[in-house]
Order: sequence, then C-alpha cells, then structure tokens
Amino acid sequence: MDYLELYKMAKEAKNMSYSPYSNFRVGAAVIMENGKVYTGANIENSSYGATVCAERSAIFRAVLDGNHKIKALAVAADTEDEIFPCGICLQVVGEFCDNETKILCGRGNGDYVVYSLEDLLPKRFSL
Repeated sequence: MDYLELYKMAKEAKNMSYSPYSNFRVGAAVIMENGKVYTGANIENSSYGATVCAERSAIFRAVLDGNHKIKALAVAADTEDEIFPCGICLQVVGEFCDNETKILCGRGNGDYVVYSLEDLLPKRFSL
C-alpha cells in the first residue's frame, strides 16, 4: 500500500469522528508491519479528559488484534496546514515503531507531509 492510499483511508475515517463539542474531526489510518491497516477517529466526551484521539484509537485497535509494529501512520483533518499528532499520540507511536516508521500529516486540501517520529518527538520517553 502506498502513502496516498493510506492517507485516503485516514480521510475516510475522519467521517466517523464523534466530535460534538469541538466540531474538529480527525481521522487516522495505521499500517502495521504485516500490511494490515486499521483506522480510527477522534471520539470526544463531555469530560474532555476522556476524549480519545484518532491516532490512538487506530493504534489500539491494531494492538488489540495482536499487531505491535507500525510501518506508517496517516492523520487527516479539515485544516489548511498539516495536522500533527499530539504529544500523547506521538508517545504511543513511539511504543510501537522503529526508525523506519513514517508519520503522514495531512492538510484539508488532500496534501500531506511525511515525517519520522524523531522529527516530531526527538526526546521521547523510553525505558
């Protein structure tokens, strides 16, 4: 699967967002080392701390299915500039990636920029 196809899946997943408080829809698609793709969307809660980001919902689905190695992650929103995963999501990516993992940060116009985790979280926590 190429990056454009993965990004399109993230854009489609955005339509499943439950975001009645912010009206800020985010979708994510993650491809694992074995080629299986999982999608996710942000799910808000009136207790904002209980909200789950699109990236984590996709990654957690993969982990629950027994897949622990991220090949690439795509994130999509309706923003003019590229959308970046939050710090918590980047830390979760760091748990399940290696130096080859790519993060596609999309723009509302359909373009995206490819980053490494090191680009976005150079001093991540690890044991």
